[in-house]
Amino acid sequence: MANTQTFQRFAPPGRGAMAAKRLFDIVCAACGLVVLSPLFLITALAVGLTSPGGILFRQERIGLGGKPFIIYKFRTMRKENSGLKITASGDDRITPVGRILRKTKLDELPQLFNVLRGDMSFVGPRPEVQEYTDLYTEEQRQVFLVRPGITGVASIRYRNENDLLAASDDPNRTYIQEILPEKLRLDLSYIPRAGVVQDIALIFETLAVVIRG
Repeated sequence: MANTQTFQRFAPPGRGAMAAKRLFDIVCAACGLVVLSPLFLITALAVGLTSPGGILFRQERIGLGGKPFIIYKFRTMRKENSGLKITASGDDRITPVGRILRKTKLDELPQLFNVLRGDMSFVGPRPEVQEYTDLYTEEQRQVFLVRPGITGVASIRYRNENDLLAASDDPNRTYIQEILPEKLRLDLSYIPRAGVVQDIALIFETLAVVIRG
């Protein structure tokens, strides 16, 4: 990934703001796990009964401080460990139920456990696999100053990322050279504004995007 000409330094808000953000995450994740437990059960049954394989998808991602953690999702593919680390629209590895889960973002529900554990936040830079984070410039590595999120500025802007990749002759190259640098730029812009108020606004914006489809 090409180096930026000017190094811009970002800093997250103070300890008080970040502590409030963490408390918000814990309370909302705990409540979400209780309230959404019937939906968890229905989704787990749908995944388990319609295709062979485990219910959950687990993958190592890079998070706060550049440290690895295991992210959880409902399994949406037939062969999770084969092929590209990215997925384009029309990928034949995606199951019929998986397409619904991806469209509605229900596959992300298990990440509430990641939030509760402290691996992730509701809002933040989307965590990537090390194959991609190894390409980050020093400036881009500042996304590790905050916990990665289930949603975020870049996630909303690139909600149709799979369609962009499907239109490319080389999805991996397109992701690395075109999409990822812009996503990182957007995620870096969030860091100085990270906090409960900004997070609530982005959560509602995410819900609006999902509802609109």
